[in-house]
Amino acid sequence: MRLETRKLLDRAFSGTGVIAIGVMALALVVILAPIIGKGTGAFVFRSTIEHRKVMFDQWGRGTPERVEADKAPAAAARQPVYDMLAAFAAELDEMPRADRRPYKTPVRDLEKALEELFGPAPGQRTPVLIRQQYGATRWDRTKIKLGELLFTEQWDYSNPDALGVLVKTPRSEQFKETSLEPLFDYVDENIEAIMRPRLTFYWQFLFDTSKDSHIFGGIGPEVLGTLYLTLGAMIFAIPMGVIAAIYLCEYAREGRVVSFLRICISTLAGVPSIVFGLFGLAFFLNTIHISDSKSVLAGSLTLSLLILPTVIRASEEAILAVPKAYKEAALSLGAGRWHTVLTVILPAALPGILTGVVISMGRAAGETAPIIFTAAVSVGRPLLPMQTLSQPTPALPWNIYNLCTEHEAVDEIRHVQYGMVFTLVALVLLLNVFAIVMRARISKKLRG
Repeated sequence: MRLETRKLLDRAFSGTGVIAIGVMALALVVILAPIIGKGTGAFVFRSTIEHRKVMFDQWGRGTPERVEADKAPAAAARQPVYDMLAAFAAELDEMPRADRRPYKTPVRDLEKALEELFGPAPGQRTPVLIRQQYGATRWDRTKIKLGELLFTEQWDYSNPDALGVLVKTPRSEQFKETSLEPLFDYVDENIEAIMRPRLTFYWQFLFDTSKDSHIFGGIGPEVLGTLYLTLGAMIFAIPMGVIAAIYLCEYAREGRVVSFLRICISTLAGVPSIVFGLFGLAFFLNTIHISDSKSVLAGSLTLSLLILPTVIRASEEAILAVPKAYKEAALSLGAGRWHTVLTVILPAALPGILTGVVISMGRAAGETAPIIFTAAVSVGRPLLPMQTLSQPTPALPWNIYNLCTEHEAVDEIRHVQYGMVFTLVALVLLLNVFAIVMRARISKKLRG
């Protein structure tokens, strides 16, 4: 091959590599930017007086004096709204029955919109559901609820050749020349005084339990459950994977049986995760009855089988990469085979083994299908370590899927969904960083 041609090919390959790295970096930015941007909104946001009421009533955060001092200006700003409603109710009592009827539905819709924005009016019976006891707790949701209060929405299907058009009509037009007509301008102009938004750092989102199906509260049980499942899977998978790799590399004789085992291991690495979930349900729960129902133990064992092929293959490659001179030197000095493996080969192969552990740890933390059947529930309290042997747990992967697809108030909890995704990505990243740092320190010690 000519020197010019070789240089041209080297430049082409180098350029292709740089482009590939750039595309990967761009893809990461495109994927992670909205996750980070919207995920941080679960922790840092403008909270309203309703959020501070929730924190005091449900979690006891704050003092009664400070909460009452915070509520008083908001109550004073809301009082004119209730006065207008009372005045309009008096007007309705004086109207003939025929003139009163057209206002029945608009008034009911208006009261519902006000209740979603402010919470129940003073003197009303306390609703059963927690979500109905408070108004909008976040400023972004407040602006949406304000728009629903000020305007009514209808779809116009008059054009048969086009899709329906959303038409917004000011709600004030339904109450022209009544005592309720000024209400809408008053709420629009004084919404900040009514709701009292304040920048809040809600770090307890990581530790609080959820209330009313994640309408309020945090993701503490989900974070703890994910840690339980991940660490449990690693506890089972790492010893079995490393021992299997040692046997295949150092003890087993090359032949058809060993080749067949390696093929099986490689095949298992590509089996869909849902298959492992069904196997975990059939074997661990229905056959050997490792627990009476779903449990963290069953889920950890299922996840350990899922990541076991990766641990075995990575450990094998790491052991085979150790120079043969290390083994020969140890054996020539009189060390036994097992002593050589334990004191020479494994320490030298440990950085490579930890690489496989890092990859496996990230996969175990993010898998959803295997834990659906064996360990995960939609809601639950944080478990004590001993309860993991017999109790199921919420977990971030399953709850992300559940909240995005099955929650009845999905638009109300967008911040929780993104907060869970952001937390899961950060958790996997932290676990990987920890493993990478440990690998680097071990490699440094080995180099002397």
